[in-house]
Amino acid sequence: MTQVGRPPRTDERGLAARVSLGRLFTAPTTEFVLIASTALVLTVFGWVMVLSATSAKSDPWDGAIKQGIFAMIGIPLMLLISRLPVKFLGRIAWPALIAATVLQLLVFVPGLRVSSYGNTNWIRIAGFQLQPSEFLKLTLALWIAYVLLRKRARLGIWHHVFIPVVPVSALVIGTVIGAKDLGTAMVLVLIMLGCLFFSGVKLRLFILPMILGVIAVGFYAASSDNRMGRILSALNPEACDNSGPCYQAVHGIWGMANGGIFGVGLGNSQEKYGWLPAAENDYIFAIVGEELGLIGCVLVLALFAVLAIGVFRIVRRSDDPFVRVAAGGIGVWILGQALINIGVVLRVFPVMGVPLPFMSQGGTALISVLAACGVLLAFARTMPASGAESPAAPAMGAGATARGKVAR
Repeated sequence: MTQVGRPPRTDERGLAARVSLGRLFTAPTTEFVLIASTALVLTVFGWVMVLSATSAKSDPWDGAIKQGIFAMIGIPLMLLISRLPVKFLGRIAWPALIAATVLQLLVFVPGLRVSSYGNTNWIRIAGFQLQPSEFLKLTLALWIAYVLLRKRARLGIWHHVFIPVVPVSALVIGTVIGAKDLGTAMVLVLIMLGCLFFSGVKLRLFILPMILGVIAVGFYAASSDNRMGRILSALNPEACDNSGPCYQAVHGIWGMANGGIFGVGLGNSQEKYGWLPAAENDYIFAIVGEELGLIGCVLVLALFAVLAIGVFRIVRRSDDPFVRVAAGGIGVWILGQALINIGVVLRVFPVMGVPLPFMSQGGTALISVLAACGVLLAFARTMPASGAESPAAPAMGAGATARGKVAR
């Protein structure tokens, strides 16, 4: 009787091993391919453009080498995060947001904080400079998704929607505003609104936070002559002094115009030779336009459009509320920040110091956006293959059949 029972148990173990190997070598979903390939292409493209933009400096390889090192850290990190279970990402939402907020508070510590262009949103520790607010973007999206998941049955009641999402988000955003970084603060507001939207909250509940947000931004902008000058110059560019407040914006447009359709050639930009400030950072899109022309700009826009397709396919196809809300918030962050950066270069928006995701020079920004793509890839791994059944279904059926034979 014992000998009769052993072979089925051995077969069951072999079946489990085959199922595990089958899942390991399962073809990636369409969403996985779209997001992973776009992230890698944009990262490599950005490294090439950073090398080109910094070639006019005394040490042209310094910026490119640093950017390459951060890319070599960020890409494996993205692939590692893509293997994490979705439940684990939800469980670490609270501690991750707390840790990122504590790190952001270090910008107020004398001796650690670093100022640049009026912002004090960087810190330097042991010779390394980083921007803690970049980590707030990903952790805030995950935290809001986790909180709204716990409240999904009561999202029709306004105080369950706003508490604790709005107060905690306001506290997090306040630490960034305190460091005088309006651009990053606006991106965090977009993330919060994007998460609320994809959670299925009724649109009428957005009216109050949007009004409060507009009022807060208005008061904050009016408190600084520099910020008001940039806003007014964007509203009335013809009356702006090209040698003063509009210097950077004008040279960005001149670079784009100089590129034409086909560009002046990779590495042949003239604006990067001391004319265009932050050419390798916030105005990297202007260098793309000058060197690669309209074709290069359209290519960048097309890559972000492919990324958007991958993200919103996850939002549309997923049955997990946490996945939908977190993916929507991350998508709004990356795509919204890209549109803001490109809009600034084209003088549609005032200068706000928002980097172009994947492409602008900056190690913290690159690592954070690649980590966010890792989260999206973890979500994409939970998607069923298009036009195919879940690989677990046949295995479960076979296992049930095997167990049925043993029982009989």
